Amino acid sequence: MACLLAVAGSAAAEEKGFSEPPDLLDESYFAEDYDDFGVEGNSQLVIHDPLEPLNRLSFTFNDKLYFWVIQPIETGYSYAVPVEFRQSFSNFFRNLAAPVRFANTLLQGRFEDAGVVLSRFLINSTAGVYGFVDAAAREWDIAPQSADLAQTLGVYGVGEGIYLCWPVFGPSNIRHSLGIAGDVFAGTTYYIDMTYAETVAYYSINRVNLLSLSAQRYEDLKRYSIDPYVSLRQAFYDYRRNIVENNRSEDTARW
Repeated sequence: MACLLAVAGSAAAEEKGFSEPPDLLDESYFAEDYDDFGVEGNSQLVIHDPLEPLNRLSFTFNDKLYFWVIQPIETGYSYAVPVEFRQSFSNFFRNLAAPVRFANTLLQGRFEDAGVVLSRFLINSTAGVYGFVDAAAREWDIAPQSADLAQTLGVYGVGEGIYLCWPVFGPSNIRHSLGIAGDVFAGTTYYIDMTYAETVAYYSINRVNLLSLSAQRYEDLKRYSIDPYVSLRQAFYDYRRNIVENNRSEDTARW
């Protein structure tokens, strides 16, 4: 599931005007010049993947899980639920995560963006019918902003650490994994009294709904890749490094 999300994130990065992805056949992108935790100052093109054999096992497991389980569910879901409803659900889930984005924009010094996140949350939670309608973008042309703890750590210079491909959750690294854990504890749903089954259902529906709006991207990556493992790993790093570097440039200008 997360495999496709990484591909979708990379595509979103290109749509926002980020740099073109590098040539995956150029061995210089996988040089062995790094320290133990990927500290900033080394080449940003370095990918430290000492656990590649284990990561490839996880990649294979996730690949089978996607095609044997997740894709059939997503296909049936897309057939049963009209795209308008799926987009409304996506708006709702995104609105629930607004407190996390608000906190991280503040931590990154993006005070104007923090105001945008707060404005969108208040507008969409009221005029947007609890977030099901993106009234802020539709009526007031207030575009969404993205921010998470992994990005915040990157802005402060925390190194990426080694590459990890988690079973079920997909591509990550140490910094990204810590960021996800922190965002979960800071999220709205963590403080809602839900059973374990309800929590699993919430995140599952959220992910399947998101995948239904980004269909075929993982299939395209596999179709056109010499080594899908390497391509997915590169897509993940392209996206995560671009959002950190893009934000860091903006922060330097603001501070």
